[in-house]
Amino acid sequence: MSNRPLDVVTFGEAMMLLVADRPGPLEHAESFVKRTAGAETNVAIGLARLGLGVGWVSRLGTDSMGRYLLATMQREGIDCSHVVCDATQRTGFQFKGRVEGGGDPDIEYHRKGSAASRIEPDDIDVAWLQSARHLHATGVFPALSDNCRATALRSMQLMRKAGRSVSFDPNLRPTLWASEQAMRDAINELACHADWVFPGIAEGQLLTGSDDPAKIARFYRERGASLVVVKLGPDGAYYDSATAGTGSVAGFPVKQVVDTVGAGDGFAVGVISALLAGRDVEAAVRRGAWIGARAVQVLGDTEGLPSQAELAEAGL
Repeated sequence: MSNRPLDVVTFGEAMMLLVADRPGPLEHAESFVKRTAGAETNVAIGLARLGLGVGWVSRLGTDSMGRYLLATMQREGIDCSHVVCDATQRTGFQFKGRVEGGGDPDIEYHRKGSAASRIEPDDIDVAWLQSARHLHATGVFPALSDNCRATALRSMQLMRKAGRSVSFDPNLRPTLWASEQAMRDAINELACHADWVFPGIAEGQLLTGSDDPAKIARFYRERGASLVVVKLGPDGAYYDSATAGTGSVAGFPVKQVVDTVGAGDGFAVGVISALLAGRDVEAAVRRGAWIGARAVQVLGDTEGLPSQAELAEAGL
């Protein structure tokens, strides 16, 4: 357990990730590389590497996968004191294929009924949660179950009530929802409880009906967000801020796209860390774009997340 004061708390599922040893269908792979996966844990790891005090709330089984994930998070210096390890539950995992030249890999999830999906709103330690400066939430955790959705909503409401800042990445997972409309309604409801909202351009189109970054941003600004950053992939990002107005940041060049999974989480790490450090919005979005570009050039979800020294060397 980290002894650092809490800057950021996040709720979410960690899964063991098994990455195929070769491109092609998963059934043709003969060996796999073990990694961690989970939108919220990717962000937690990234923020912890940049020196922030991070707390993660979840449930794991006591199986080997759960032990591996817990040990990995603890090695990153993350406060796991509110992670429940339950011998009666199992830990989720996933297989991920490799794609030559980038693109979206095949992903096969094994998470239904996982330990993390059993989290309840009453599991929230309100005093511990509100001791943090910031809450980061995504659309993945509330998609796991009705009780996870209720937990996500309550945690966001509690932090807003306490005057803390809240960020939200829609991070859409359509297969986890009963329907596209159910997903749209739930995600947009949660976004209304966030100060900073980070949709991707394709997500924004599905959620708002517009493919115009300015209109997507305005949709969430009109619903209470003080900052909306629309991720544009290799083209960078567009932002609309209550304090800094509107603007765009160019993308960073990438030598080779290896795996796009985790790029949005890296982007969130950059924006959140910079804003909590008092940097201006444009600088925060630029940092997000830089970390996102790093993330697509590596195999796993977290290898591209920089250290404080690497961030300083880049002048960001």
